[in-house]
Amino acid sequence: MTAGALDGLVVADFSRVLAGPYATMMLADMGAHVVKIERPGVGDDTRAWAPPRDEAGTATYFTAVNRNKSSVVLDLADPSGREEALRIVAGADIVVENFRAGTMERLGLGYERLSTVRPGLVYCAITGFGRAGGAELPGYDLLAQAMGGLMSITGPDPDTPTKVGVALVDVLTGMHALAGVLAAIRHRDRTGEGQRVDVDLLSTLLSSLVNQGSAYLGAGVVPTASGNAHPSIAPYELFDTADRPLALAVGTDRQFAALCDVLGLCESAGDDRFRTNADRVAHRGELAPLLQAALRTNTAEHWFGVLTARGIPAGPVNDVAEAIAFADRIGNEPVVEVGAARVRQVANPISLSHTPVRYRSAPPELGEHTAVELPASSEQLRL
Repeated sequence: MTAGALDGLVVADFSRVLAGPYATMMLADMGAHVVKIERPGVGDDTRAWAPPRDEAGTATYFTAVNRNKSSVVLDLADPSGREEALRIVAGADIVVENFRAGTMERLGLGYERLSTVRPGLVYCAITGFGRAGGAELPGYDLLAQAMGGLMSITGPDPDTPTKVGVALVDVLTGMHALAGVLAAIRHRDRTGEGQRVDVDLLSTLLSSLVNQGSAYLGAGVVPTASGNAHPSIAPYELFDTADRPLALAVGTDRQFAALCDVLGLCESAGDDRFRTNADRVAHRGELAPLLQAALRTNTAEHWFGVLTARGIPAGPVNDVAEAIAFADRIGNEPVVEVGAARVRQVANPISLSHTPVRYRSAPPELGEHTAVELPASSEQLRL
């Protein structure tokens, strides 16, 4: 079997719910051995977040982010549980935790303590609002979306703040945690020096606001929700067709001219109100009805084929089932079957040509590996 990019790395995973488990699953997919440390009798909160459940009765929320891991049950409130946790950390390269700030320190498992137990340790702490003034705030994705500004720019209008349909800030934070951990491992491999990595939901969200955050900082413009329209590009939104909505993402004047040609609106391409993107943004209220009338004459699938053939970015609004089917149809292989039970999951999106990701085991039962001997860490293997 081809070696994984992170073979030999051992991760002590104290995280639960989404941001931390997403990051550690990515590490596991790339070959790291991840030991998931869970509470007795309860485990990760998401084991109980159902419905829905899969055919084996496991909450699908839990299965989404916990493949390729071992599950060890430890009571961290008990001295013997903490001693066992220290033993696991002593053989680990990486620790990931997303307790409320200060919790690991109160348990005697904070970075300062663990870095003496395990020199060279990379310790990643994920919090909701950082370790300073926001340390006591609970780190829930919904709160981050609300307090971090995302809901204010999402939804049909400024009076209807709306959350994204998935815990997107958790996922983004997990990806930032992954990047930070890999950067710290690269530094450790060069110098032998471990370090602490801190990421939080609020900072991740503010960074992920990109152009919307820059609009405020660079131009003093406080963005607001504008439905599916784009604040800086037009036409870049949804339009009704004969059967379902179609997304149009026309980003250049050339694309707009081609769109007008396909829709039989050649006069509009030369109209001073629509000549440039800035003109179209200023007059989107006049442009949209013209496009809408033309697009309602046929189906979304028809326009997808016709417009794509002319190099005009467009596509129907798919539900999740249709999205997975579309990805499969174009050869992206979006679904994998993991473990002996062949648990169906969305594939890891990262493709590595020499060290491909691997799907070694399905999400574990609670405590399934409590008595299993851990592998040696990468540093121990080098000794």
